[in-house]
Amino acid sequence: MPQSLSLVVVHFIFSTHDRFPCIGPSVRPGLHAYLAEIARDLNCDCYRVGGVSDHVHLAVRLSRTVSISEFVEKLKTGSSKWMKKQQPELGGCSWQRGYGAFSVAPADVDAVVAYIDNQEDHHRTRTFQDEYRAFLRKYGVEYNEAYVWD
Repeated sequence: MPQSLSLVVVHFIFSTHDRFPCIGPSVRPGLHAYLAEIARDLNCDCYRVGGVSDHVHLAVRLSRTVSISEFVEKLKTGSSKWMKKQQPELGGCSWQRGYGAFSVAPADVDAVVAYIDNQEDHHRTRTFQDEYRAFLRKYGVEYNEAYVWD
């Protein structure tokens, strides 16, 4: 019987709208767990979810049956509803329209997981925008500053 196999690992990054710092320490662990659950429901392996008050990172092995855009749409829609249900005061919190999706070599998964685990340390000295620009440069992604933050 023919098989379709896939090992596509992606590092996803997306921010809250206008980088509003609404992902506080009290909601963060539950949100990260919920994002991982959405990934699993889509038959994806979620190696790690992390982030700080204004953005999240995920390291994910994508299922062969889900597209990147579909995956991110499900993450954002589901987690946004979850946050508002958990804490009504988060009603004004939403995700930016865009996202980053960067390919990861299987040999580099541990390094990406470690990077995600150390988000608090990274953001003591670097803003989300600086971090994101560094990823865009690292991966050679051309972008227009006027549109990347929406």
